[in-house]
Amino acid sequence: MELMRLIVTGTVGAGKSTLVRSVSEIEVVDTDRQTTDKTSVKEKTTIALDFGRLNFGPDMAVHLYGTPGHARFDFMWDLLIQRAHAYILLVAADRPGDFRQARQLLAFMEQRVQIPVVIGLTHTDCPGAWSKKDVAIALGYANKIKRPPIVIVNPAEKASVVQALITLVNQFNSKKSAAFSKKRSKAA
Repeated sequence: MELMRLIVTGTVGAGKSTLVRSVSEIEVVDTDRQTTDKTSVKEKTTIALDFGRLNFGPDMAVHLYGTPGHARFDFMWDLLIQRAHAYILLVAADRPGDFRQARQLLAFMEQRVQIPVVIGLTHTDCPGAWSKKDVAIALGYANKIKRPPIVIVNPAEKASVVQALITLVNQFNSKKSAAFSKKRSKAA
């Protein structure tokens, strides 16, 4: 059975823990603790990781690792991304004040690994939510050709999460196929 390690990262309150919980077929291992930040958008926060598992067909198991959203826990970002196959960055579309941190998180990950990424927009149904195009520009992806796929995802709805994960797995498989084809053409 093939094992795929996917990282679920993003800003505080974007839906990382909720996403892992909504699709995990095992009881989620979490490290949520009471937040000490009085300006936080939620009462509890992840301080190390969330872990869940999802069987993705008969031959593939997906391990989901949710990262903390706070930059003070960036050592966990570094630990988790090193062995990942792909990651999804969750961005709350209704909180433009978080876009800068999301952009920094992307840069952090891209400096460490060159693996497939999907941007998942959450909270798109909230007042003041930005469009896909505007969020892409805010994240530094003005060129549509060079940007990763951007999907709308509701972390609390399993079907929505599965669709986002399918997009991410397809990104991974496309990159893997391209690398295999390139290797074969060099050998020929």
